[in-house]
Amino acid sequence: MFLTDCNIPGVDALQTSGEARRINPDMAVIIMTSFGTIETAVKAIRAGAYDYLPKPIDLEQLVVLINRISERQSLLRENASLREQLRERYAFEQITSTSHAMEEVMNMAGRVASSNATVLLRGESGTGKELIARAIHYHSPRASQPLIKVNCAALPETLLESELFGHEKGAFTGAAGKRIGRFEAADKGTLFLDEIGDIPLSVQVKLLRVLQEKEFERIGGNETIKTDVRLVAATNRDLEKAMKDGSFREDLYYRLNVVTVAIPPLRDRKEDIPALMEHFIRSTAWRTRRRSPV
Repeated sequence: MFLTDCNIPGVDALQTSGEARRINPDMAVIIMTSFGTIETAVKAIRAGAYDYLPKPIDLEQLVVLINRISERQSLLRENASLREQLRERYAFEQITSTSHAMEEVMNMAGRVASSNATVLLRGESGTGKELIARAIHYHSPRASQPLIKVNCAALPETLLESELFGHEKGAFTGAAGKRIGRFEAADKGTLFLDEIGDIPLSVQVKLLRVLQEKEFERIGGNETIKTDVRLVAATNRDLEKAMKDGSFREDLYYRLNVVTVAIPPLRDRKEDIPALMEHFIRSTAWRTRRRSPV
């Protein structure tokens, strides 16, 4: 915590507040001010100061403010610790593998994680596409923001559109209130669309627009909503074949296929089987509170 006064000769409260936060972005700055400089204190708060206190200082009010700041700092530290735990839990190194093929996959995913590029994960069911998607998110600049997941194959067309883009009250039968879609909820974070090859053509059109324009409207709404979402998609379908038979849009394919990470099936990396067996035995033993035989 940093306590300063607006009335110190030769000292600019705005500059002082900004300098303190430059040294430590989590620094809580409190401005002490007389009646005539309250406007300056308000400007300082808009510039990042935590609060201001009018003079003469009420010590009880100061103690309450210090306690509030202490609780805030404790929450910030706890959140930072939890984010670091998530980062460690979903680290690429935590993905069980000893094969060269998976090493190449994780190297590629690790390189693309620091960018905002759209990633398309391709591979058969059970190859670990969701694990790779999580690792990409938690090693990206968006790690402190939401990771939202949608299984596109698990929802019918009408529900999928509402799930992704939301809807307004009365947009359709059963729409009793406004619903925030996943694109809106994932703003500043990552949206993971699993089984994207199963999205109906009508939804593909709206998805293409979001990727191109970074905006959309809720179902039944006129308000254009801006969104800043990093998209990671996954599929086990042959999208090239789907384009040829007309079930997947070619323009959407090229929007999704910015960086492709192909995950090989286990039959092509049999050297991973012993490590995976040991991992599953240990995790099962931990869940059942039994002693692991390995």
